[in-house]
Order: sequence, then structure tokens, then C-alpha cells
Amino acid sequence: MKIELNDVTKRVQKSLEDMKAVDIKMIDVAGKSSMADVLFFATGNSTRHVKSIAEGVAINEKENGNMPLGVEGKDSAEWVLVDLNDVIVHVMLESTRDFYQLEKLWEADDANDQSVEEAISDKA
Repeated sequence: MKIELNDVTKRVQKSLEDMKAVDIKMIDVAGKSSMADVLFFATGNSTRHVKSIAEGVAINEKENGNMPLGVEGKDSAEWVLVDLNDVIVHVMLESTRDFYQLEKLWEADDANDQSVEEAISDKA
């Protein structure tokens, strides 16, 4: 069974909303990175909430035939990452999200249209 990217993004968005995640943001990174096509960022109001949101997304995808490649960060639950192959979901506490500001990295001005890998290697 082929998993359609559009179906996955719709299910992830709905899962995040159903679990009462806050400040949900989806960023299309196709062509900017080889690791995924879509990134989701969402905030939970406690470590328990962050963990529950991430687990809810993972369980929903399993039930729809899309086995997560991995779920990282459940122990501390300040930042839990769910890897769904072409879609990566970041669920964080507000303080963690504010500290790392990952959205700014991925929303960089497209005028410089350079992959993240290229930008990082240019600085090395």
C-alpha cells in the first residue's frame, strides 16, 4: 500500500488538533532537505501533554498503515520527534520551542534558495 504525502499531512494535522496541540505549524521543506518533505511543529502545555500528543500521532499513523520510523525524546518529553519518513513531527514545550526556534531555520528566505545541507557545509 502506497502512503500518500497529502493524506499523511491531513491526518497529522487532525491528530495534533484533536490532541489540543497549540501553535501548529506545517512547513514544506521539499527541495530544501533530503530528510523530509514536510515538517510539523506543535506545542504542548506540559511534558505529559507533549508525550501524549506525539504518541497520539504515532498511534494514528500506525492504524493507517504508516509505521513511524522512530519516536525520540519520550523520556524527557520536552521535545518529542515523530519520524513518519517524508513527514517529521516536532512536539515541544513552549520554552523548548522558543529556545531552539527551528521554524526560523526552515523558513529562511527562499531568495537564497539553498538547501539546509549546503548552508551548513558552507559554514563549516
